[in-house]
Amino acid sequence: MTKKTKKRKYEVSENETITDCLERMKKDGYIPVRRVEEPIFKEEIINGKKEIIPCGKKTIFEGKLT
Repeated sequence: MTKKTKKRKYEVSENETITDCLERMKKDGYIPVRRVEEPIFKEEIINGKKEIIPCGKKTIFEGKLT
């Protein structure tokens, strides 16, 4: 059996809704205390120059043990 830590991060996966992630947290015994959205970038070469283009975002919840 694994030891539960007081705080844990949960990332919303690509094929998962925010509600699904929150349900997964609840099932593990955690409640969300913070939501962070981080941008995802990719490099593209445009007109011979390397440009960094935003291409999406990932949502991460920080959970606290109930």
